[in-house]
Amino acid sequence: MLIGEVARRSGVSARMLRHYESLDLVRPSGRTGSGYREYSVRDLRRIFHIESLRSLGLSLREIGRALDDPAFAPSALVGDLIRQAHERIAAETRLLTRLRRIEEADPSDWEDVLHVVSLLRALGSPSADARQRAALASADVVPAPVAALADAALRERDPNVAGALRWALAQSGEDGVAPLAKGLGSPVAEVRGRAVRSLAELPGDEVIAHLRTGLADPDLEVRGYAALALGTRAVTEAVPTLIDMIVAGRNDIDAADALSELAGDTASAERIATWLVDRLADAATRAPARGRLTQALAGIAGATASRALAELSHDEDRAVALTATYVLQLRAAH
Repeated sequence: MLIGEVARRSGVSARMLRHYESLDLVRPSGRTGSGYREYSVRDLRRIFHIESLRSLGLSLREIGRALDDPAFAPSALVGDLIRQAHERIAAETRLLTRLRRIEEADPSDWEDVLHVVSLLRALGSPSADARQRAALASADVVPAPVAALADAALRERDPNVAGALRWALAQSGEDGVAPLAKGLGSPVAEVRGRAVRSLAELPGDEVIAHLRTGLADPDLEVRGYAALALGTRAVTEAVPTLIDMIVAGRNDIDAADALSELAGDTASAERIATWLVDRLADAATRAPARGRLTQALAGIAGATASRALAELSHDEDRAVALTATYVLQLRAAH
């Protein structure tokens, strides 16, 4: 076959075939009487092999080694190609995410684009100070890239930066709800916790629905963040989790304060006091937890709490008895 027919059959241009020949990748098996290149079926098969390996991302030099070196092991090279492909995909994904964040910000001119790009780069900085400054400065970027702030909040480990990001998201109002809510589906408890804490700073009924989702989380710390947030919004569904937090000794003071706020009317106070008394009576509730539950009763008004405290003032656990007696004395003084 002459070079024109090989080009037609293989889809490789005559110019590229000459280039392959110059690199000694494939040489025509013979020449015609007129000196034209003449390729055999074997040559054509080698051309197809070259094109197949090129489709995998191999360089022409690597292809030459693969085809000509009997000792060449493809496994290591394929492993390198997989790693390189992952790196390219990651880089392209980062670029795509950045472009989407800019698009979501809906910049009106190139100056706005540059401001958003600068903010995105700062939010991804390895320096916590730089990330914190970016979060605080985000309020000056109009419009702020809310989805980017939410992504940053969900991955942020530094408590100071996380606080700044929650503040920045709070300035966005309800726009931050949807991107933060995605974090509730994370397999990582820490991410779900960050999502709940950030959502707690935002307004709107939609937030309450997402916080209720957090209240069903398998991780007590995540449930605790959701319960504290719901407690400030007078959602009584948070009460069992708040009591669990007191028993576990995790943010128990905040949990007791939230219970006190939820016990704002007589009916609520009686229900909450009954739940606390039930946990006190549970044989599985150990002495330290009983002491914390007794302290929590101090913030609950009503007859049920008072009766329970009177009984607890004679408790066999001296610390519980002393706490209950002290609370009763305070109540009598008022």
